[in-house]
Amino acid sequence: MRTVVQRVSGASVSVPAENYEVSAGKGLLVLAAFEDSDTDSDIEWMSRKICSLRIFDDSEGVMNLSVKDIGGDILCVSQFTLYASTARGNRPSYIKAAKPAVSSPMYDSFCSALEEHLGKSVRKGIFGADMKVSLLNDGPVTIIIDSKIKE
Repeated sequence: MRTVVQRVSGASVSVPAENYEVSAGKGLLVLAAFEDSDTDSDIEWMSRKICSLRIFDDSEGVMNLSVKDIGGDILCVSQFTLYASTARGNRPSYIKAAKPAVSSPMYDSFCSALEEHLGKSVRKGIFGADMKVSLLNDGPVTIIIDSKIKE
């Protein structure tokens, strides 16, 4: 499982074809991708890690607080392109990304796990839809996390 976590002042996702729009305030925008070898333990580890990341400023201006500590929001968007391989040629290969039949239930499980660790509902994109994502990156702070590498 691979995620890109961005600290945001606000973020939103819309799906014009579905007349869908959701927004989040101060917190995190999480882009998430899955591969066939991902398990429930990857989802659990990743959701716990994201909700515990100390990337928000405390009263001293030091990044010492988590999204949970500040009562922040999470907007989670599925994004299979995080598994793009650009090793050969100029057209990325997405062979490592799990197919929708596998990744869609994983996305739902991941959002549920985030909600459990955050202690409140998580805003979500629509899996597989052509989404328009807007954000105001705060810092900027952007972190890439891979459940197989864990660095």
